[in-house]
Amino acid sequence: MKAMTAIAARKEKGFTLIELVMVIVILGILAAFALPRFADLGGEARQASLEGARGSIKSASAIAHSAFLANGNNPVSLEGTDITLVNGYPQADGSVVTASVTTNGIAAAAQLDANDFGLTVSGATPNVLTVTNGACSFTYTEATASAASQISAITVPSTGC
Repeated sequence: MKAMTAIAARKEKGFTLIELVMVIVILGILAAFALPRFADLGGEARQASLEGARGSIKSASAIAHSAFLANGNNPVSLEGTDITLVNGYPQADGSVVTASVTTNGIAAAAQLDANDFGLTVSGATPNVLTVTNGACSFTYTEATASAASQISAITVPSTGC
């Protein structure tokens, strides 16, 4: 009888050291395989946000161009913002002040914020707007007299965004 109570008392004490070590080893192995899969989610998120911005620019450009074709006005008004057009498509630069009047281009039409993306304008006739997030980027090129505006594919360097 004493032997049975001793065995029952020993079983109620909890886990043995070997059991705890085995659980820690198994968790370590699982973490070693899972960690690389979740380590670079930031780059994918930056690329996804750029894909959204690229889609926004494509839509805004098409909407502004269709408003121009329908009304023949330059600038066109999109949601209360006047968007200046070049050859029927939004200009590349985001916000330019001329003669005390602020004119807006594709960045304003697509509602892109410089706090969220890097927005830089380069070139001269046609101007080029480069949108960056991390190391990823794409460009919007103003329309010329012979061609519509162009939006490049998102460039992703081999090291990721």
